[in-house]
Amino acid sequence: MSRFAQQRPVIFWEEPRPGEGDPRVETRVCLETGVVVATPMLDPNLDDEARDATLGRLLTELIAGRPVRARWYYTPMMLPFSRSVSGACVVYDCMDELANFKFAPPALVALERELLAAADVVFTGGYSLYEAKRSAHGDIHPFPSSVDRDHFAKARASRDTPADQAGLGTPRLGFYGVIDERMDLDLIAAVADARPDWTLVLVGPVVKIDPEALPRRANIAYLGGKSYAALPDYLAGWDVALMPFAINESTRFISPTKTPEYLAGGRPVVSTPITDVVRHYGALPGVRIAADAEGFVAACAEALEDARRPETWLPRVDAALADLSWDETFRAMNGRMETAIARRARQASADIKVALPYAPAIRPASRQRPFDYVVVGAGFAGSVLAERLAAGLGKRVLLVDRRPHIGGNAYDEYNADGVLMHRYGPHIFHTNSEDVAAYLSRFTRWRPYEHRVLARTSAGLLPMPINRTTLNGLYGLNLTSDDEAAAFLASRAEPVASVRTSEDVVISAIGRDLYERFFRGYTRKQWGLDPSELDKSVTARVPTRVNTDDRYFTDSFQAMPAAGYTRMFEAMVDHPNITVETGVDWEDVRGETVFDHVVYTGPIDDYFDQRFGALPYRSLRFRHETHDQEWFQPVGTVNYPAEDVPYTRVSEYKHITGQSHRKTTITYEHPSATGDPYYPIPRPENQALYKRYEALALAERGVTFVGRLASYRYYNMDQVVGQALATFRRLAEREGRVLKGAEIGSAVGDA
Repeated sequence: MSRFAQQRPVIFWEEPRPGEGDPRVETRVCLETGVVVATPMLDPNLDDEARDATLGRLLTELIAGRPVRARWYYTPMMLPFSRSVSGACVVYDCMDELANFKFAPPALVALERELLAAADVVFTGGYSLYEAKRSAHGDIHPFPSSVDRDHFAKARASRDTPADQAGLGTPRLGFYGVIDERMDLDLIAAVADARPDWTLVLVGPVVKIDPEALPRRANIAYLGGKSYAALPDYLAGWDVALMPFAINESTRFISPTKTPEYLAGGRPVVSTPITDVVRHYGALPGVRIAADAEGFVAACAEALEDARRPETWLPRVDAALADLSWDETFRAMNGRMETAIARRARQASADIKVALPYAPAIRPASRQRPFDYVVVGAGFAGSVLAERLAAGLGKRVLLVDRRPHIGGNAYDEYNADGVLMHRYGPHIFHTNSEDVAAYLSRFTRWRPYEHRVLARTSAGLLPMPINRTTLNGLYGLNLTSDDEAAAFLASRAEPVASVRTSEDVVISAIGRDLYERFFRGYTRKQWGLDPSELDKSVTARVPTRVNTDDRYFTDSFQAMPAAGYTRMFEAMVDHPNITVETGVDWEDVRGETVFDHVVYTGPIDDYFDQRFGALPYRSLRFRHETHDQEWFQPVGTVNYPAEDVPYTRVSEYKHITGQSHRKTTITYEHPSATGDPYYPIPRPENQALYKRYEALALAERGVTFVGRLASYRYYNMDQVVGQALATFRRLAEREGRVLKGAEIGSAVGDA
């Protein structure tokens, strides 16, 4: 059933049932809500093309004369028969990673890519799925499952035991839902074998797996599918509710509705470690997580004790569920949809140009013709090399990226309110290389900008990196010269016999108090490790000054692309020899394209299928907010070093871009152990692991590895550009070309 079937008039489709004779649509209307349920009745012998054509015609006839406010998709497989339907808004309600399911249609991945490009707003059925897809769209929001509390609370008082359950032994441990490849059948069998005195009740249809494969035991009862209305009565007869899901690709992103439903019914829950269950409910009393059969049996035994003493845990559960409701989910989703509709209206206006939150491929991609080079990754490294190979050597280049846009992490865009912002956090360009600045100047004009950062301290906002102003403000001093500031820092410094770690670097230079105020908490949050566990290079990147220079960087060239990074990248790859395709994985391209050489800028361990294990990275989660005020903070970035603040910094883009706007957009950065790879973790064992991959890379014929991820090093943007230009020089020499400065891309006069 649609998420909103009880909330607002929409049209949705049930699964088609075989029909006889001419195709037709049976409709039912809910008199209370106005929801129209349309069920197409089709000849089961139609092939895919004829089926989609028939569905398209039936849909057109059904909505003829009715205004369509939105096209709402819960599966990309609806796209082929509904592309022609016009509407104010396209919504992709992505409830799961359907491509990971058993028997997923081969066309699903390509259709989802098309749907993501067409969607105005995207919703995901949970946070794990949101984290996996957040880079695929600019207006994407997580909405984990909610609960109809009143409906399932009936289980607490129900005495209407269904006939097929009434005769089963007790205690009963139950599950309701589809029984398919997501179920851990071995676990169910193991629990039944370990405790023959328990009865396991499984309610739901068996789908996509052979019923003969189900474990058969005297204490396992399969009761088949039941209606939504009947579920509380079955739940009422259980002592413990189970979620015995397998941990595999099909369950990687699920966010089961069952958890809050079971709890609303007053039943303790035992689940396998599904990520979103652990994240949202794992800390609640009455919820137990177990990863193996032995642990699952033990957790069930403990849950049975909970069932006898609900007063010890149920009040906290009720408090946690108090704010959960489908009404609230509807209101939040509807608000996001209204914003998307307003954005589309502004986009259509001749007076206001607001960029869409995604960027499709710059020119239609074609993999039919052979290419000299395939460049994997359209960030700085890949785009620079694509441009140089095409313009400098006349090569035919296919540039691909798994994200739906070019520019990599430097990608910027105008959000729904028309504020230019950076989707992946602030990117400030600075360099001491005249060659790099000159090369990029071919593709952009510049806006001079010197970045300034303040740190939130007990004494207020103070400059970071630490300088004389910081010291005076923090300690109430009146240091007036560089020498006085240097002497003060020297008096605080603590000698360290051997400077090996990031902690050693800071304490030996400025002492423990400043280290704890500015570095320790920030570093712990950023890296998930104490500075004493990190290589000295981490904190060595941040200098300490004795003067009053409050610029974050001191490079000779500091500026921002005047029209933004995305426009600069578009100009860079706008060449007739370059074909750009975004939203595709390298693995999809590898087998479908004829090419001579690969330039790979992705994670080096991914290229080799993580043969030796995954290289460790730290990631980031970004929380973007737009405020109806001109300014939010006095500088581009404010750091929050305190460990009890969950984010590390807040950035405000108008300081950085120079844009004038009555509103302002800010970004909170939350470091994370999972997500896109951003920062290689600098530890000796990680570098040793990288060296093993580097040896494979050096032996790989026909592939050149370049960039941050392929080198497992944190490079600034200008360093990546410099590395790419140097790589281009080597590739040219490999082909027997001796290049002059302008051909390499380094001649200032050619800028």
